[in-house]
Amino acid sequence: MEVTVAFTPSEARSAPVAIAIDVIRATSTISAALAAGFESVRCVAEIADARALAGTARLAGERGCVRVDGFDFGNSPAELAAASGAGALALTTTNGTRLLVAAAARCERVYAGCLANLAAVTAAVARDAPERVALLCAGADGAFALDDAYTAGRYVQLLGGSRDDSAVAAATLATRFESARAALDRSRSAANLRRVGLEADVDWCARESVLDVVPVVVSRDRAAATLAADRGRSSAG
Repeated sequence: MEVTVAFTPSEARSAPVAIAIDVIRATSTISAALAAGFESVRCVAEIADARALAGTARLAGERGCVRVDGFDFGNSPAELAAASGAGALALTTTNGTRLLVAAAARCERVYAGCLANLAAVTAAVARDAPERVALLCAGADGAFALDDAYTAGRYVQLLGGSRDDSAVAAATLATRFESARAALDRSRSAANLRRVGLEADVDWCARESVLDVVPVVVSRDRAAATLAADRGRSSAG
């Protein structure tokens, strides 16, 4: 198995298996929502697309880190983890949901990976045994994001296999920090959350392998990607 890393969405290529990473916060939020009991998370790029799903799904999302006006939830894993989940959730975010929609259009099988489900998603990919797995970082407004790169590095370390130069770089970067929290604390993404009083989400996103939920894309179209827990490989209770 060859492991590659795309540090920004513009670097992303197609692959048999992809792990989409937006650790602060979209893929963490998706994992928390499915673990809390939501049956599915429909990721859309635009606020209007999410609003169109009102009545069939509860709405979650942010712009500028802040909950979209009128939505049930923000893009907050801490908030979703404490929710009474049921039915469908529609999610729109600045970076992560766009990445997932694009990845679903390009790749055969797409997982949502974060630190919280690191061990579970790694084990699922190992069972897939693909020739190549691509780690796709959401970044921040199209640019490199330290938090996503660190998380990709942790996946590279656990996945094994052969590594291209980008995967070697990610794994090496991950060794430079004493802990996940130390890495995330240095990121602009964490600073943005602290600025609006969402320190609890930084805490939540920095926890490693505390969930065994494995979010995978189960349906896709031009404007959306829907994820559900891979029930054969996770327990969301």
